Amino acid sequence: MEYTDFKRLIDSLLVKNKETEWIEFKENFHSKEEIGERISALSNSAFLCNMPYGYIIYGVNDDTLKVVGTDFYATRKKVGNEELESWLSTRLSPRIDFEIIDDFDYEDKGHVCVFRIPAATNQPVSFLHEEYVRVGSTTRKLRDFPQKEAKIWKGGQKALEKIVVKEKLTATQVLSLLSAETYFDMMKLPLPSDTMGIIDRMLAEKIVIQDEVGYSITELGALLFAKRLSDFDDLRRKMVRVIVYKGKSKLDIVREQSFDAGYAISFKTMVEWINSQLPANEEIGQALRSTVTMYPEIAVREIVANMLVHQDFSEKGFPMVEIYTDRIDVSNPGQPIISVERFIDEYNSRNSSLADLMRRLGICEELGSGLDKAVAAIELFQLPPLRFTVQEARTTVTLFAYRKYADLDRQERIYACYQHACLKYVTNDKMTNLTLRERLGIDKQNYPMASRIIRDTLVAGKIKEEKTENQSRNNKGYVPFWA
Repeated sequence: MEYTDFKRLIDSLLVKNKETEWIEFKENFHSKEEIGERISALSNSAFLCNMPYGYIIYGVNDDTLKVVGTDFYATRKKVGNEELESWLSTRLSPRIDFEIIDDFDYEDKGHVCVFRIPAATNQPVSFLHEEYVRVGSTTRKLRDFPQKEAKIWKGGQKALEKIVVKEKLTATQVLSLLSAETYFDMMKLPLPSDTMGIIDRMLAEKIVIQDEVGYSITELGALLFAKRLSDFDDLRRKMVRVIVYKGKSKLDIVREQSFDAGYAISFKTMVEWINSQLPANEEIGQALRSTVTMYPEIAVREIVANMLVHQDFSEKGFPMVEIYTDRIDVSNPGQPIISVERFIDEYNSRNSSLADLMRRLGICEELGSGLDKAVAAIELFQLPPLRFTVQEARTTVTLFAYRKYADLDRQERIYACYQHACLKYVTNDKMTNLTLRERLGIDKQNYPMASRIIRDTLVAGKIKEEKTENQSRNNKGYVPFWA
């Protein structure tokens, strides 16, 4: 940090004219335990106040809020033979990455030492197994305030628009890192003629936020509009990797492509590149021409978009598209927050701000209709059903190349029936023996084959009979088990 940034930080905190639940002023060091308790309290309170950081500032009188200087240099302080910073860190749980700013005097008024403390995420921060919180300007035990404690635990993954990935930037630096042109072009808005007009719009969208010194880029803004995700240390592993394999296994890689730009910038190019790597199929089902590609482009597009929106950004790992000769695996870090059996009908994203902005940019569909479109296209191509696989830290959607009905195993036929019933239900229709035969390419005279699949799917508990009066046997309808 440069001195000018340090002074602007101190000035911005002093202008509050009082201590708050996320700012504490002190003249001098009292005890190492007091600092640990304050770090816990300020981290938890910063979360509750929707602030990215809490602060302890040494060298300021907490009554007059005048800078008086301090002889406390935290980076030089030791506890026995251990540095104070290390001693504090090992007694905090979880170990948050607080920062000590200890390099400057404030004008001619003396030395000032600052602890900058990141807001809690996912769980309260404790010191020596006790959690603290600020109530006004007083530090109290968090367990005495169960509603505040519950709010921190319920916080879950911090919203992307509240996570800072690069800070203390000028407006010019922001625009060197983010593509404002992409935002205005995709929103079909005129590009403002002046820098502040662009920044004001970015502030409104929470692509950037104001900090004590200038501007901070949020994770939301960088994920979508970064000219290079690799410019942001925390987002290097969030660029999309596409790998093409020679056969049905990972043994032989033909080519690999990574997309370093933000998702809004790279999405169109990425989908085009993926489709360019897919083989064409000379014969796919009865209703399709022989020159179509093996996979419907709209299915690829919507499933890739879902991969981006629904990933868990707190999990490590790349979003990936892996292309084999017989299938495509589209996977993202993290487990889903809804059951895989409700992927087609239900929409609930852990990244609501990302989903909303991607929808307005024209990348994602409204609500869950994107996956509906993917399933509809897969049925038109008479491909096997989608397969959803959830592992400990990754969710995968698999699209399979065309196989004849006779080559589908029993489980695939059941899931084809279930997904067909879901698609019909969400389009205000119902599945019948006829619609299932059309979906699977079964001839009319072979209707008992469709009846057998329906019976197996009923036994598996995936569908149920529709409850209607005066329904003929030939027109019996079926709906998903959850309907």
